[in-house]
Amino acid sequence: MTNRQAPQRLVVLISGAGSTMRAVLEASAEDAYGARIVGVISDKADAAGLDIAREAGIPTATVALADFPDRAAWDEALLKAIDVFAPDMVLCAGFMKLIGAPTLEAHGGRIINTHPALLPAYPGAHGVRDALANGAKITGCTVMLVDNGVDTGPILAQTAVEVRDNDTEDSLHERIKTVERALVAETVGRMARDGWTIDGRRVTLGKEGTA
Repeated sequence: MTNRQAPQRLVVLISGAGSTMRAVLEASAEDAYGARIVGVISDKADAAGLDIAREAGIPTATVALADFPDRAAWDEALLKAIDVFAPDMVLCAGFMKLIGAPTLEAHGGRIINTHPALLPAYPGAHGVRDALANGAKITGCTVMLVDNGVDTGPILAQTAVEVRDNDTEDSLHERIKTVERALVAETVGRMARDGWTIDGRRVTLGKEGTA
């Protein structure tokens, strides 16, 4: 990748409350963080995270699938909305749509996502439920780069979370979310400050990974 020169321009994609986005926003209040959120895009006009962004003075946009004749048109519209902000990095923070080919082709290798399991275990929409159903004693969260699969991109960082005997899907997910928000904020900042390189399935973070 190219050298990272702070502050990196970060666009955040959301679908809901925006708690992960808020964690990054709070971390980026420090001058040394290395990135700043320059735009927030949602696929839902009523996403609460949009209000958080507006209160912080961050421009927002909504690209709702229902407003387009088909998924291909929506994919193109999402890319156009992202490119308005000329981002260095794109973060999917609770964004409940798969990233389409236009955005992957334009921003591949710098789109970041998070998942509530220790990938490659338990990919997909029910990572927490699947870990419980399989009797896992340890699960956690993963921050990864986005590729054209479902939770299959190169792994950037992971944190483990113990599964308790009395856990429900909700209780376990809440504990995962707590560490997930911190891990996303930490990882995005490190990438922005120090860069990263991709070698197949392996990603190196930090100054030693800067091309």
